[in-house]
Amino acid sequence: MPLQLEIVTPERLAYADEVDSVQLPGVEGELGVLPHHAPLVSMLGVGELRIRKGGVEESFAIVGGFLQVRPDKVVVMAETADLAAEIDLERAEEARREAQRALESGYHEGADLTAARAALQQALLRIRVAERRHREGPRHRG
Repeated sequence: MPLQLEIVTPERLAYADEVDSVQLPGVEGELGVLPHHAPLVSMLGVGELRIRKGGVEESFAIVGGFLQVRPDKVVVMAETADLAAEIDLERAEEARREAQRALESGYHEGADLTAARAALQQALLRIRVAERRHREGPRHRG
């Protein structure tokens, strides 16, 4: 029995399909979900969400949010969710450079410093996920 997966951000429905399994970044470590998983609600961390469907693996860069698991459905409500294949590596690198410049300038109030750190963390995540995707290509599993 397949597992229905929905990945939702404040802007859009990023993904909706039946999958074989999903691995996601929980706040206390990696979570793996297969069909018939026990019901669960958890906070998400920052990291890579990996979907397996029919021997193919896809990845999303996920930043924060919540996860709801029911035996037949998983709903991921994330602040951002970027499909690895759609991440613009040049834009992510520029965002990383801008965030690093902001951190290095040293002229920050507390909130600005937190925002600059979060922007850097998000840029580095997008770069890591996109580079792995470009290195490995679409992953097929037998």
